[in-house]
Amino acid sequence: MPIIETNGIQMAYQERGQGEPLILIMGLGAPGSVWEEHVKEYEKYFHCYLLDNRGAGESDKPEGPYSTRMMAEDVAGLMDALSIRSARVAGISMGSAIAQELALGHPDKVQSMVLVSSWGRCDMYVRTVFDHFHRVRASVSPSVFMELLQLWIFTAPHYEENMAALLEAQVAAAKDPAMPQHAFEAQCAACTGHDALERLGQITVPALLTVGDADIFTPLRLSEAIHQRVSRSQMKVFRGWGHAHHWEDLPRFNQITREFLQAH
Repeated sequence: MPIIETNGIQMAYQERGQGEPLILIMGLGAPGSVWEEHVKEYEKYFHCYLLDNRGAGESDKPEGPYSTRMMAEDVAGLMDALSIRSARVAGISMGSAIAQELALGHPDKVQSMVLVSSWGRCDMYVRTVFDHFHRVRASVSPSVFMELLQLWIFTAPHYEENMAALLEAQVAAAKDPAMPQHAFEAQCAACTGHDALERLGQITVPALLTVGDADIFTPLRLSEAIHQRVSRSQMKVFRGWGHAHHWEDLPRFNQITREFLQAH
């Protein structure tokens, strides 16, 4: 996997497809490869860059805390190193918070953006969820924590159709080396510390927010607050689906986001 030095760390990334650049920023605890089922669609139209955020995958895992602004600087430095003047940007969950800070700190680098299961500022509920995650993760096995995470991000209908795959993911979590606890806690700190809400009016590029109305992790109201502040934003609500609506309703999500990215 290629490595770029940026903002004091070694950052790993993958490249897929041809065309104009699309930067893909993953969420809490996950490497960029988790974009795979979306990149199968996106790579037909764009030159995709799948990033391992600091703390995840093959990128460096320095001691924390991290911040979304720091992680946005990681992305900006990678773009500079790869001579990517500007790009479309998509971020899932924590990745969407990083994308916000990238658009705020480097507006010339962002042509348009997709924000999936996002928030502009944590309320007490969401902050407590992140704090609970890193405390529980420190005390249970990787497979048990994966089961907990699945219960938070997926909905009951998804379980009815995909229980075998969910169990396989729990087994895989037990087999693969886990992200170091200090890095997971540092990413959680970036999530709880993210506070761009009152600055979001400065974002002038087209933005698409996608959110599940059954999301119990980062509820619909948080995306609505972003939508109210970003003047050129639009929002697609995935009825009946949760935080991971991008997997639960994969073909529709891929089509909606790809069409938006092509149009902007």
